[in-house]
Amino acid sequence: MGLQQGLVTWFAGVLFLSTLLLSCADVHHYEFFVRESNFTKLCNTTTLLVVNDSYPGPEIRVHRCDTVFVNVHNQGNYGFTIHWHGVKQPRNPWSDGPEFITQCPIQPGTNFTYEIVLSDEIGTLWWHAHSDWTRGSVHGAFIILPAENETYPFPTPDADQAIILESWYDGDYKQIIDDALAAGISPRQPNAYAINGHVGDTYGCPNDTIFRMQVDSEKIYLLRIINAAMNEHFFFTIANHTLTVVAQDASYVRRFTRDYILISPGQTMDVLVS
Repeated sequence: MGLQQGLVTWFAGVLFLSTLLLSCADVHHYEFFVRESNFTKLCNTTTLLVVNDSYPGPEIRVHRCDTVFVNVHNQGNYGFTIHWHGVKQPRNPWSDGPEFITQCPIQPGTNFTYEIVLSDEIGTLWWHAHSDWTRGSVHGAFIILPAENETYPFPTPDADQAIILESWYDGDYKQIIDDALAAGISPRQPNAYAINGHVGDTYGCPNDTIFRMQVDSEKIYLLRIINAAMNEHFFFTIANHTLTVVAQDASYVRRFTRDYILISPGQTMDVLVS
């Protein structure tokens, strides 16, 4: 009798795992071309290493348990790696990204394909370069939606939007940290801060713009806030609104509502706003 029960339990477990694997079978492919591009902000043109000529870089948007392949082409002048911040990578450390730990840097003129294996992560993460300060300009959002048969454990938002908080420097990010290390001092402060690449219009420069998001007062929005700044903590608030935190670092949390949040470098928070 005990053996029979054990066999039934074993078959039930196999069936459950098979169903789970079938529901987590989507595979996605992205191409990242990393090269230097010019950006004009604060009345000054700066050359930055970026992905696909975009600052911030392209958004990855997939579902829980999916697998993602990202082919990274280094068209820049020095080696780097890409890290998938917060992804657990079960039994797959070789695509985690820290240079000289899980891999050698991707050399100029070469490419490397990362295999990103998602497990129970859900919500908002981000990807970034993992070489010196290159992550200051080589970064982007990594959005993990619920699986096709899953729902949110909170009111379903009508739309969502990544909000990437960034440090903006007039200069080469790698050179800034190299100079600081050579002098034995802390790196200088950023020239400005940006939201999704926009530094705002308070500097009197015609090319500087504000990030704008069109909303409907009758709808609920999920803001996916990412602190991609180099060293700074940020307070984040929206005038005359409250923020309901529903997830942090790709993990659901018990909901709580505040007038503002404090977000640390590298951290992500998902908040509902209506």
